[in-house]
Amino acid sequence: MSKLFSPLTVRSVTFRNRIVTSPMCMYMAEDGFANDWHLIHYGSRAMGGAGAVMLEATAVRADGRIGVGDLGIWKDEHVDMLSKISSFIKNSGSIPAIQLAHAGRKGSTWASGRDSRPLMPDEENGWEVIAPSAIAFSSTMQTPREMTLEVIEELQQAFADAALRALKAGFEMIEIHSAHGYLINEFLSPIPNKRTDHYGGSIENRARFLFEIIDKVKVVWPSELPIAVRISATDWMEEGWNNDDSIWLSKKLTEKGIDIMDVSSGGTVPDAKINVGSGYQLPFASAIKRQLKDELLIGTVGMITNAQQAETILNNGDADLIFIGRELLRNPYFPLEAAKQLRSQIPVPKPYELAF
Repeated sequence: MSKLFSPLTVRSVTFRNRIVTSPMCMYMAEDGFANDWHLIHYGSRAMGGAGAVMLEATAVRADGRIGVGDLGIWKDEHVDMLSKISSFIKNSGSIPAIQLAHAGRKGSTWASGRDSRPLMPDEENGWEVIAPSAIAFSSTMQTPREMTLEVIEELQQAFADAALRALKAGFEMIEIHSAHGYLINEFLSPIPNKRTDHYGGSIENRARFLFEIIDKVKVVWPSELPIAVRISATDWMEEGWNNDDSIWLSKKLTEKGIDIMDVSSGGTVPDAKINVGSGYQLPFASAIKRQLKDELLIGTVGMITNAQQAETILNNGDADLIFIGRELLRNPYFPLEAAKQLRSQIPVPKPYELAF
């Protein structure tokens, strides 16, 4: 059997293969509530053979949404439909996972496909955004309100409350979204974080917000279930967060008992020069993997579009998991096709057996 289709056990959870549906914002919710559209969307990727299906950035507070249509998990009423989705994913053979997020200064937008624009607090559906420092993401977006120590503590507790709701909804893995210029990433990066207290300045101080979230989440999240953290390995800016910082962070996350680091990049500033291409983020994941070896599982993402490419990444020891985004938007059944190409036997839904 190929490496891509070999199982992987993380704590008490066994992934049937190394393909993870990467969290991708769909902007199809109303007031944070999942609906039948999400059930079909995520259920299709589970039936398509992914080892784990991770729901999109799901806001831990209403003001944590990126856009008006984001999923939410900030109130108990959200749990019911999320439970139906996680149950379908699990019954289809995949691990149900969910990304917990707060958008910080990049929130309060109208976003739907290519139709995206910022919303001011006094506009319909808009809200006030918050961040570690009162620095706007761009000239067209709000200047955020700088978070007080009281608000910081409230936000950390919101992540813990969301983790508990995720558990009640039946998810078997959570991912703490610390990438792409959203709130936790805003604390980590020296570009948006200009605080002078113990949440700013040194890398240790800037990482404190994330570490304290992890501590609070682990109080409510069972030790037998895995926790992942998504990071932006680099800001793609000379004065910003870089891959050496990510290697430092990966070692600290290992000490914190985190199981998986999902390595992405960028999103902190709007004018970064990013060299996008096939597997363009793989070198960051590879560098971290070679430093950490087997202490921390590493996921890679970014323009991974075919079976042999994914197989080679794993065989070369550059990563342990393959997070796939756009290719699974184009083709929910990519894993089933990839298994056939790599001559690996994996379960196929009975009605689809003749097709694969």
